[in-house]
Amino acid sequence: MKTAKRIICVFTALVMILSACPSIYAGDAGSSKFAAFTDDDFLTAKGRNIVNKKGEKVVLKGVNLGAWLVWEDWINNYEEVSDCYEAYETLIERFGEEEAYALIRKYEDNFITEYDLDCIKELGFNCVRVPFWFRNFYYDDAGRKILDENGEWDFSRLDWIVEECSERGIYVVLDMHGAVGYQSDAPHSGKTKSVGLYDKTEKGEQFRKYTCELWTAIASRFRNSPAVAMYDLLNEPMCDCEGTEITRRINNEYIYDILYKTVRAVDEEHIITLECIWTPLALPHAFTKGWKNTVYQVHFYQNSDFIFNLFVYLARVYYFDVPLLMGEFYPLGTTTWANCLKTLGRCNYSWLLWTYKATGHLMWESDWCIKGSKDGFERAKLRTDSYDEIARKWGEDIRTENGFQDSGHYSRDIKDFI
Repeated sequence: MKTAKRIICVFTALVMILSACPSIYAGDAGSSKFAAFTDDDFLTAKGRNIVNKKGEKVVLKGVNLGAWLVWEDWINNYEEVSDCYEAYETLIERFGEEEAYALIRKYEDNFITEYDLDCIKELGFNCVRVPFWFRNFYYDDAGRKILDENGEWDFSRLDWIVEECSERGIYVVLDMHGAVGYQSDAPHSGKTKSVGLYDKTEKGEQFRKYTCELWTAIASRFRNSPAVAMYDLLNEPMCDCEGTEITRRINNEYIYDILYKTVRAVDEEHIITLECIWTPLALPHAFTKGWKNTVYQVHFYQNSDFIFNLFVYLARVYYFDVPLLMGEFYPLGTTTWANCLKTLGRCNYSWLLWTYKATGHLMWESDWCIKGSKDGFERAKLRTDSYDEIARKWGEDIRTENGFQDSGHYSRDIKDFI
């Protein structure tokens, strides 16, 4: 009888222990289907390779999450405005700040979900690059912070993506796509023709101050996270700006030195990636600046296999002592996926496709994205649609499983290289 009681007690205790540990046994994608990251997965740059703490070489092969946290009209579900800044300002002017941000949050809640991260993992990718801009965290360029319900700076979007990706074994590149004051004249920085980050003025100094404040907070928050592959300090600096490559080099060296030192003051361990984008001449060699644990990043959109290969080889020769990352690319014209990916593999590049998901006419037939909107997809008219109509268009319909389909290029052209 005592033996039977002991067995019952042990069984009961075991059931209670298991029920207290749902993260181990629950059927959610982040726990049972995929292996979560541990401290051994923390990445560093070693010579020309990216390695984990076990000394194993890691090649990042992934996609960008464009159109999620910073918007561009050609891949986003809106119209009647020209850029992300005008989109935000139009919503605020029409509905007030609180209601405008409620719409923005609704869009963000639906455009990228756990379903998408499951898809990315199942497709074989091991990394996402997350473009964001300063107005995900500031209401304006005067440093007015967006706070959460506890009165603290709201980093809930980045917290969510890093946590969910970590559970799935997907690395995250945190990409400052639009800095305070704007680092380029291109619309993808948030506001067209508005570059002011480099200005040697009181206003430019304020822009740099708030950009540094934001990077300090981000690096402090994620400094212990093995899921964060690297900090991408600025997306495509000096893009679409007038001036020579010498001007670009001078401005890049100036601003990157400030931001590098800012991040290193709070996080000495994570990789920092710096972008020279269009030519290898736009950045100094890391060893001349004392920049350590860095990955140099290029972006390239060309319509010739020969030109693409030449660019990749020249960048590899020129930056001989650091790992390289093709942070954005897509084969235009006669350029092919097979050539691009073979060449990147031969030259030991990590790579990230632009982009995972996009809306727009015939996007599902495009090489621009893995998931494209179906024909007839509705776009929000930000100046003329009612609040409820915008909310509807940014609701369930923009979830990938509802309004999107595979572009076909993954299975046909990319799968063999992952």
